[in-house]
Amino acid sequence: MDRLVECVPNFSEGRKPETIDALVHAIQAVPGVVVLDRQSDADHNRSVLTFIGPPESVGEAAFRAAEEALHRINLTTHRGEHPRVGATDVIPFVPIRGVTLDDCVHLARLVGRRLAEELHIPVFLYEHAAKAAFRTRIEDIRRGSLDELAERMRMNPEWAPDFGDAKLHRTAGATIVGARRPLIAYNVNLASKNLDIAKAIAYTVRASNGGLPSVKAVGITLKTRGIVQVSMNLTNYEETPVHVAYEAVKVEAAKRGVEVQSSEVIGLIPEVAVAQVAGHYLKLENFSMNQILEARMAQVLMQDLSTTVGQFLEAVSAPNAAPGGGSVAAMTGASAMALGVMVAGRLLEKETQPQKVATLRAKRDLLTQLRDRLQAAIREDAAAYNAVLQSTKRPMIDPERGAAIQQSLNVAIAVPLAIMELAVTGRDVLRELIPFASTPLAADLKAGVFVARAAGECALACVKVNLESLKDDPREPELLKQLAPYEER
Repeated sequence: MDRLVECVPNFSEGRKPETIDALVHAIQAVPGVVVLDRQSDADHNRSVLTFIGPPESVGEAAFRAAEEALHRINLTTHRGEHPRVGATDVIPFVPIRGVTLDDCVHLARLVGRRLAEELHIPVFLYEHAAKAAFRTRIEDIRRGSLDELAERMRMNPEWAPDFGDAKLHRTAGATIVGARRPLIAYNVNLASKNLDIAKAIAYTVRASNGGLPSVKAVGITLKTRGIVQVSMNLTNYEETPVHVAYEAVKVEAAKRGVEVQSSEVIGLIPEVAVAQVAGHYLKLENFSMNQILEARMAQVLMQDLSTTVGQFLEAVSAPNAAPGGGSVAAMTGASAMALGVMVAGRLLEKETQPQKVATLRAKRDLLTQLRDRLQAAIREDAAAYNAVLQSTKRPMIDPERGAAIQQSLNVAIAVPLAIMELAVTGRDVLRELIPFASTPLAADLKAGVFVARAAGECALACVKVNLESLKDDPREPELLKQLAPYEER
């Protein structure tokens, strides 16, 4: 994936594993999305999920998770230490690779509009997606209780939501959606039960009161552990690294006769931020990220693209039935779509007319989806054919042998059929892009058209071969009829 967005939604539920499981499953059901992390806290009664994927897929996954939360989380009965305004409290989109902060702003507004229109949840935009400067900070939107937010929405036109009606959803409250850069959620636990001390330290260290730059902080009680906590967001860990925040809390706690008991990271933390901490406390000289084994390995593997391509070619070359024609068709089709994504991206860099920008962005996004689905089909086709081979190896006396063969054949037909449809769809989109492009870029698009056509014809051949195994099957005529339009194209 050359376009990656991270989403880190926070949900007002940290005590019911079955609810968190349902939220994770809703996210994982979207093709192209990968869940990286899930963390729940019973005292906060809050869960933080982290997932990545192409922008369109991530936006869909965020919406589905919010929809699931709407059905499972009731704010009227919710109790927890962490400030909140909604069942799905906040949905931030973070640019990771191949996308800009503006792309994430666009995505945040699309998702926000859907939440309001389809789920009837009022939405406030924050950070870089905010439309009003006084609503940029999440703490300003959360200020006071949920009842106070409802009153502001009702009485002050300036506090009407960006999307939706000016009233809270009965059980889901409101949702804050935005675009931001990566941050670190970092908490320091104090060996004390005195909440006033935690609040005083939070007041001192947070940026809004003249404390550490790029630090947001609140004091919280952890009832199950009998301690208090300074809960922080480090919005720019270059300005205030983790160890600086830790030391500041430690110093302020010592002034009040309290020791630090422990600290914790919520969600994921950038590798470089961990290296900052190690470099500081170990007093490392001339230390660089290239000295971290995993970082260096990833860098080398990313540079050596031929490693991945070579492995695929070796797998195809091996004297095994799979990966075979279907996987090659999918790989070829994905390459064609990648050409289109590249060209559309380059055209968008120079285009200024709003209508053309919208058209190019839509075609780029569609080609990205097609590419990712074709890439996934490389493995799917190989797995489908291997399943056919395994089913035919069942003993002849096995009463389930016939059904197993039939089921595996159904999948072995469905996968290349999908590859063919994706390739043909992509080919048409590539053709539509040609009038937008200059001669050199048009040549890339034409190459993509030819390659997509080859991928479609290759997949069609695979479907036909597998169909021969369905002789006398009543579905065969219908499947052949389904193939007819593609043979003509």
